[in-house]
Amino acid sequence: MSDFRPAFRTSPSNDRIKEIQTQPERVKDMPYAPAIRLEGVGDVLYISGATASPLYHKHPHEEHEHQHSGDIREQTRRAMQTIGAILAHEGLGWTDVVKVTKYLTDMRDQDGMVAVMSEYFGDWKPASTTVCINQLSTPGARVELDMIAAFPRR
Repeated sequence: MSDFRPAFRTSPSNDRIKEIQTQPERVKDMPYAPAIRLEGVGDVLYISGATASPLYHKHPHEEHEHQHSGDIREQTRRAMQTIGAILAHEGLGWTDVVKVTKYLTDMRDQDGMVAVMSEYFGDWKPASTTVCINQLSTPGARVELDMIAAFPRR
């Protein structure tokens, strides 16, 4: 791997994941990494979008399973708990996440969402994209998160 420039930081749980910061002096200004380098061939976990709704719910939807708090922080926390359970099931943690896609119905919710996500990620910053959309899969849902994680070498 000597052809690569040194990474800003390596994930503490997975030496295949490298955080790239082109301006390391500005890292405190960013809630995400501009890029993540995944070195070597290995297994990758793609996590489907999670909202504040329970992971397992009936289809077609039953309204009682999708009663959402109007608070973006609570909705984000519930989505992160769902994703955390999937990561734990696979033996992974937050520092194994390499990419997050965040879907918001109101961009004014971004700061509250990021504040909650940082409770889980700590100072680890995966690559990230935020998209504002008209609506999510259930009425009242304000945030949906999907993630990609990499397994460490075994």
